[in-house]
Amino acid sequence: MSNAAVKTVKNNRPLPDTVLAGYSGQNKVTLVRGGKDYFDLVLKMINQATHTIHLQTYIYDDDETGKMVGAALIAAAKRNVSVFLMVDGYASQTLSSAFIDELKTAGIRFRFFEPLFKSRNFYFGRRMHHKILVTDARYAITGGSNIADRYNDLPQSPAWLDYMVYVEGEAARELCILCRRTWKGVPVESSFNACEFDPPELIFSPRETSNVRVRRNDWVKRKNEISNTYIEMLAFAQKRITILCSYFLPGRAITRLLKNAAKRGIEIRVITAGKSDIMISKHAERWLYDMLLRNRIKIYEYQPAILHAKLASCDGEWVTIGSYNVNNISAYASVELNLDVRNKPFATQVEEELNRLIQNNCIPITEELHSDKTNFLIQFFRWLCYHTISLIFTMVTFYYKRIDPSVVRKTDKSHTEQ
Repeated sequence: MSNAAVKTVKNNRPLPDTVLAGYSGQNKVTLVRGGKDYFDLVLKMINQATHTIHLQTYIYDDDETGKMVGAALIAAAKRNVSVFLMVDGYASQTLSSAFIDELKTAGIRFRFFEPLFKSRNFYFGRRMHHKILVTDARYAITGGSNIADRYNDLPQSPAWLDYMVYVEGEAARELCILCRRTWKGVPVESSFNACEFDPPELIFSPRETSNVRVRRNDWVKRKNEISNTYIEMLAFAQKRITILCSYFLPGRAITRLLKNAAKRGIEIRVITAGKSDIMISKHAERWLYDMLLRNRIKIYEYQPAILHAKLASCDGEWVTIGSYNVNNISAYASVELNLDVRNKPFATQVEEELNRLIQNNCIPITEELHSDKTNFLIQFFRWLCYHTISLIFTMVTFYYKRIDPSVVRKTDKSHTEQ
């Protein structure tokens, strides 16, 4: 990507090469809201695939939505499309053996994501938290949505709020290679860089073209790229940053950068969950509100449903979107994936969407409102939640009771299939 393609100066000094490096230029991107829009696109991608399908996700439930996606994958396998399905061994451990057997009988290659160490009773290692679907090495979608009913719009049950980014072009091929490496468990030092299918190059008009880079966090493979994207946004923003995050618990480095950016006069808005599926996390977030408000950082709580989205927008020019939450679990304990997009029309669209959320679906948390709902005992409880949640999450991530041994033995066999 040429430096002319993006804004490269801040106060008349060039941005560091790391901020501009790693982008591919021939891409077309689309913002996709979670729920029905997302699953309609997933089914379309699967149904139109002709060569390969890679689906990797943290949570896959064999509920109504999971069976719907499973049926589409089975139909693809029956028309001789190579289908690879990988799910996280922790979050998807409730998948029934009957459902897995149905997938495998249809010819789908199925695998649980491997930890660093496992036995029949324990699991030790990182989680595969990313969510990716790639078809024919040229179309891909990634973001926050898993495959389960709560991420879909069903009668009397609206979906959790999520956003995804759909990409066609060079970045999709990179994601295909990433899926292949993850599937094969390729060591970090390997030069493996192949996809099963090499599609013809897609050419887009200048108006459609976006610069996109694939960003990963994976402490085992020494990847800390998404954390660095947030650091770069906070360090080099010129006007404003909006962060939409379901479990906003920044570590010390991000907290310091938030304060420094606010002191420079950067407008910072943080949209958090009003309703949460992990209430200890919500209480911990609210303990941070005093610090955020003291630093003139604006806080908004999303009200209609559970917020599960993870994205940030900087200066109306730069967006990062994916599976990464701003907390130490995503930074150090999970395999995460984001796409950074530098395209002004796309970034403007994202900012307009965030503005609509704030105006129509959020409650602003002012100092007055926060103080009215706070007292010493409440703050002590929130402090306690804040200082215990990282330990709890770490224990759940790294060391927990597995499913019954008979199921483990069955799933162990699937790990050896190619």
